[in-house]
Amino acid sequence: MKRKKIVVVGGGTGTYTVLIGLKKYPVDLSVIVSMMDSGGSNRVIRDEFGLLPTSDIRQCIVALSEERPRDILRKLFTYRYNAGTGITGMTFGNLFMAALTDIYGSQEKAIEKTCEFLDVKGEIIPITYDNTNLVAVYDNGRQILGEHAIDEPDEDLSKRRIVELSVFPEASANKKAVKKIKEADLIVLGPGDLYTSILPNIVVSGIKEAVKSSKGKVAYIVNLMTRFGQTNGFKTSDFLAEMQKYLGKDAIDYLLVNDGKIPAKALKWYKKTNAEPVEDDLKSLKGVKVIRDNFVYSEIYKKHSADKLTRSLVRHDPEILAKAIISLL
Repeated sequence: MKRKKIVVVGGGTGTYTVLIGLKKYPVDLSVIVSMMDSGGSNRVIRDEFGLLPTSDIRQCIVALSEERPRDILRKLFTYRYNAGTGITGMTFGNLFMAALTDIYGSQEKAIEKTCEFLDVKGEIIPITYDNTNLVAVYDNGRQILGEHAIDEPDEDLSKRRIVELSVFPEASANKKAVKKIKEADLIVLGPGDLYTSILPNIVVSGIKEAVKSSKGKVAYIVNLMTRFGQTNGFKTSDFLAEMQKYLGKDAIDYLLVNDGKIPAKALKWYKKTNAEPVEDDLKSLKGVKVIRDNFVYSEIYKKHSADKLTRSLVRHDPEILAKAIISLL
């Protein structure tokens, strides 16, 4: 039988989690990755190397790489330097891809060669190769440029709501990404930061149209927790409404919603960061099928001491999530 084609669209740890689970199934798997990150080691990659950000690409490569006999390579690619002038906080994987770009004279070729080197199962496709930045407009009229500034807004904007997201300068979608979306049997969006991981892909010119013309169904995985400065007070209906705003009212076919409890230890930490579990306020939806399950992973994430960015402590369970996604086929 012909393998079903699943395309995952996103970036960050949410997409990593989805891929870790899905790679165990006999499907034709592709991931389309956001290329607008401007914080942490990606700032160095962009400002000092003059390259597009590679952290989300690196996470996808590690997720889809063979675990054995390449354990040591996977560990190397996630290794984060905690000493050294100029490289503290940088990952080995990002520096490796920067070196390959210099060798081959092409970042696209460097990504391709890195995938070969780690024996990646599936295809990893940057959403665009255009050098662009995110632009957010808030409900008070202020405009902010740059993914990192949106991810960690100043005090005035942290309690405001984002009313418009775009990219500047305008970027065109990677033709490979458009082709994969149009040919997909299932398009998976999320989980991940709504305005800095998921929607940055959708606002790239040509992606919304590709999703609309695709033969495949669209599944959106709602986040476990809100993100202060981005989705303050968001309920499940708010996440869905934002996705429909950018993709179209009838774009989402399936909604995967958590009905499990967040560990008390994690909730205590999240309270300090003004984040809370996403409340499921949905009753019945016309045209959207809601799949509920306990998607909370039992292990709490531990951040590396050299990592200066804010990370989620709780994640979706990759096996339960993958099983739910596969059932949609």
